[in-house]
Amino acid sequence: MKCLVYNFNELKEYKYVVIFARYQDKWIVCKHKNLTTWQTAGGHIEAGEEPYDAAKRELYEETGALKFSMEPICDYWAGQESIKTNECQNGQVYFANVKELGKIPEDSEMEYIELFEEFPDNLTYPEITDALLPLVKSRV
Repeated sequence: MKCLVYNFNELKEYKYVVIFARYQDKWIVCKHKNLTTWQTAGGHIEAGEEPYDAAKRELYEETGALKFSMEPICDYWAGQESIKTNECQNGQVYFANVKELGKIPEDSEMEYIELFEEFPDNLTYPEITDALLPLVKSRV
């Protein structure tokens, strides 16, 4: 998989959001109920939803974050083919500084979260995380 990074708001027709989140100086990383790998919070933007609102919703649904500040980092495109020939795979990346965590909602696709000093090796989307994480770290 290829992941290309762009300035924030440079791309259009966003489909996804990715949220890198920290709580008590550690990364919040999610364990999906149906996978054995780790991932950041994030997901599809719903019809009529703005990317920022999707990022806030996904952060809560996947981590249980109740109080947080969030800032935009960049846009990205990820996929197997050329950006000109593939369907829209555009996304926006955010950083969240979480102040208070609650329980993950019961209907969440995430089984649980863990806090890490550094991201674990066993990632669901390693190419995307590897492309985005250095930029996130340089901005926060």
